Amino acid sequence: MTPLRPLEGITVVSVEQAVAAPFATRQLADLGARVIKVERPGDGDFARGYDESIQGQSSYFVWLNRSKESLTCDLKSPEGREVVDQLLGGADVFVQNLAPGAADRLGLDAATLQRRHPRLIVCSVTGFGSTGPWSDQKAYDLLVQCEAGLVSLTGTPEVSAKAGISVADIAAGMYAFSGILTALLQRATTGVAPALEVSLFEALAEWMGSPMYYTAGLGRQPARAGIEHATIAPYGPYSTQEGTVVLVAVQNDREWRAFCRTVLAAAEVADDPRFVRNSDRVAHRGELNELISARFGHLSQEEARRLLAEADIAHARINQVQGLLDHEVLAGRDRWRHVQTPGGPVPALLPPFSISGVEPRMDPVPAVGEHTDAILAALGHGEARIAELRRTGAV
Repeated sequence: MTPLRPLEGITVVSVEQAVAAPFATRQLADLGARVIKVERPGDGDFARGYDESIQGQSSYFVWLNRSKESLTCDLKSPEGREVVDQLLGGADVFVQNLAPGAADRLGLDAATLQRRHPRLIVCSVTGFGSTGPWSDQKAYDLLVQCEAGLVSLTGTPEVSAKAGISVADIAAGMYAFSGILTALLQRATTGVAPALEVSLFEALAEWMGSPMYYTAGLGRQPARAGIEHATIAPYGPYSTQEGTVVLVAVQNDREWRAFCRTVLAAAEVADDPRFVRNSDRVAHRGELNELISARFGHLSQEEARRLLAEADIAHARINQVQGLLDHEVLAGRDRWRHVQTPGGPVPALLPPFSISGVEPRMDPVPAVGEHTDAILAALGHGEARIAELRRTGAV
């Protein structure tokens, strides 16, 4: 007998778009929850149109929306709101990441919903919080990266750069996911269904903890260092004899001595006053890099990696994205599956956490409104009523 997934029997209704909320609810679906995604009639979630890279479909949407049911519904119509309210009467969790003020205008704010549905956990994903001086500001990932100071830390000394993935959205999605799991536990143990809110800005602010404390303590922020670590050295890329690059990560003084002895073949370098402590090595990073680069320039990649392994020094290749797709760890650990989409099957990674004896749910990515009729029928709407709702554009 196949064991139940942890969230089987839990129903989630989500008025979601873009990345943050869909990432949270997809992870709930991975664990077995039924996730009903409420989309606009017609085009649906605007993330469906971000690109056409994966069999004519958006890479973002395919990544974030497997295992969900799609219901199209016009929330600005009384009939559409009535349909959603019917759904919420039998739901456990409601998630929304609408534009500032929209949930309040639609009666989908936590206070209103919990008066009507006391056992409903309500999760709101906002940009800068539902209260405070920026509560009415729109927030997109790159805007939040800029406001949180992340962009000032990434890039080279000459040019700043954004992170290459939607880190603010992903951070908020992860906190929404873990917050909802916590709220489900609280409801199970106390009978009280809490409301929770996650803001993109505050989620990324939490992830900025190390540079915040560094700046508060020293009165200056870590410098941009490209691929190198801003406050640890040697921790960066070095070119080998054939021009390939190995990233070396020395974490402490013990490893530094092993690195000097085995990789540099110069144990005395460890006691050079410029390099004895990590703070010294960071202060003299240019001289340190010249010394290491000279040594690596006489080593092949294979030889450099062999010596690093012998010294027990962490190191890595600098892969392109194709290198991730082809990575031997993902293949060797059987992390790939196939998920159906409206455009055909696509490869998909299993969730990064594994629960003993549980196979994550990896069901299809829905077409816009694919489940509308079935959901309405389950709510008790007959064919004539469904046809009328379609005729008026409510669904």
